[in-house]
Amino acid sequence: MKNMYVLFSLLCFLGMQSQTMKISGTVTGDGLVLPSVVVTVEGKSQSTQSDFLGKYSIEAYKGATLVYSAAGFETKKIMVEEKLIIDIDLEVTVSSLDEIVVVDYHPSPLKNKRPTPPKIKRYESKIHAEYEAVADIAYPAHSQAPSITSSNCYQCPTQKFSHDNEDYAQIQESGYKNPLQTPLSTFSIDVDAASYSNMRRFLMNGEQPPKDAIRIEELINYFNYEYKKPTNEHPFSINQELSYCPWNSKNFLLHLGIQGKTIDTENAPANNLVFLIDVSGSMGDTNKLPLLKKAFKLLVNQMRKKDRVAIVVYAGNSGLVLKSTSGAYKEKILNALERLNSGGSTAGGAGLQLAYKVAKDNFIKNGNNRIILATDGDFNVGASSNSNIEDLIVAHRDQDIFISVTGFGMGNYKDSKMEIIADKGNGNYAYIDNLLEAQKVFVQEFGGTLHTIAKDVKIQVEFNPNHVESYRLVGYENRKLNAEDFDNDKKDAGELGAGHTVTALYEIVPKNPEATTAALLKYQTLAKPSGIYDAELATVKFRYKTPKGTESTLITTPIFKNISSLTETSENFRFSSAVAAFGMLLRKSEHLKDFSFDNIKSLANTSKSNDTFGYRAEFVRLIDLAENL
Repeated sequence: MKNMYVLFSLLCFLGMQSQTMKISGTVTGDGLVLPSVVVTVEGKSQSTQSDFLGKYSIEAYKGATLVYSAAGFETKKIMVEEKLIIDIDLEVTVSSLDEIVVVDYHPSPLKNKRPTPPKIKRYESKIHAEYEAVADIAYPAHSQAPSITSSNCYQCPTQKFSHDNEDYAQIQESGYKNPLQTPLSTFSIDVDAASYSNMRRFLMNGEQPPKDAIRIEELINYFNYEYKKPTNEHPFSINQELSYCPWNSKNFLLHLGIQGKTIDTENAPANNLVFLIDVSGSMGDTNKLPLLKKAFKLLVNQMRKKDRVAIVVYAGNSGLVLKSTSGAYKEKILNALERLNSGGSTAGGAGLQLAYKVAKDNFIKNGNNRIILATDGDFNVGASSNSNIEDLIVAHRDQDIFISVTGFGMGNYKDSKMEIIADKGNGNYAYIDNLLEAQKVFVQEFGGTLHTIAKDVKIQVEFNPNHVESYRLVGYENRKLNAEDFDNDKKDAGELGAGHTVTALYEIVPKNPEATTAALLKYQTLAKPSGIYDAELATVKFRYKTPKGTESTLITTPIFKNISSLTETSENFRFSSAVAAFGMLLRKSEHLKDFSFDNIKSLANTSKSNDTFGYRAEFVRLIDLAENL
């Protein structure tokens, strides 16, 4: 009899299982539609998420229990009966969202099931004394539901945006300097490459990039060059080459290249990383937060057991959504990323303050302590001006906590603000326009992105007026330093990452023996031949500090007047020249003369053999695209 009862119960259960129904509905929270609510069948692997309008659809059998969960809301369970449409309204977990912070969560043990809601820890309001609160991590904190037609729609097709609301620092192109009046050219190195991928985004979208969006040094330094590796005690090698200028054959072009030493990333110092992620309303577009999640997943997959990752988010306020977690728990970190939603205003200053606090609280001595900011740069709450942000960054950079910046999106992109953060925060700046770029930044260049091998790297070139009539540095307009800054160890400069290359070009007008311009000056003395130095065109000096050092090391090397023909130069020389010319053409530079798209393409095509990942071939295609536009 007992066996028959068990068999009967089993048959009833299987009968219920066979009555699978498609359940759909809308999820709201506090009366507003909720996207990204996780809906699961309890005890089963089926799961789905509500879409942008809070709608969901899932298959379940009669008698099953549906579980609805979202960060900041009470989990709700509903048994499936006869109804095919089940609308659910979730209740806020606590009475005031601006007094909570997500501090931990627990992934479900069920395969493919979404993580259950996070534990919520309540703090009293003590600004900067405790971790600040999350105000807008979830959409329901809005005063009204977002519109499907707004730019927040991450499920809408990609739109063509106007760049009228984008912000770029004005660049005044460098002119020629007379070495009798200005013998020294001093600048900070720049390993940023954001301008190149941002330029590509414009061209791929059928638009000419704004003039000030083009920083020629970042276009050049987007590419890796085959320089000789460092072999001495210094963390980088110095390479130089001199030939005739491709766009003005009467002039010389001096090519300076730095090659940073590579490191074994597996044995590199432990990382203490803080992901600082903008989850404000402006980040809802497909090429913002959704792309950001995929990009950061690539980075997480590179983490080792000894590395640690924390996640701080900011919208109307800031909050900690994942406390510092070992890289051994990749699933936990990835789940925390996946749970993020966009909505609200943008309190970037508060986010930066909290990120620095989290990094400091989990500081790894002799490790790599770094914040990685991901945003479109549109700070509009609290400390949001460029000067306020700069003050905040400068106040923290001496604590051996570096900051890298990754930019996303279009339409309201604030390039100038992000460049300041990376520049002043001892870090680098990349713009991620697609997943392939994320692969380049977070996988292929992983070591250089995270590990600094030299900081405050400065270059100073002294030109010999016996051979140089005038000179100009190509690009680096916003990296120029005063001559006296070179020997000042308190003056901040750029950082060099492991394996990174840095390239700089000088266009030089050679000395004309018959020129009398200098003789017209009342207080200047004409330069005289100087014996042993007469063979030198210039002298280049480098200063750098170790990543944790306070005193700089000086390297000095002469540049001799050994000129090669353009056809005899290296691919490094020719390709960097082509990229520089392309940037000058996009900026409509007065120095480019009649050098055309075809001239640039021909020069680039002679220097593409070192193209493992196809970036140089892509550059040639961009030349064609720019010409057609």
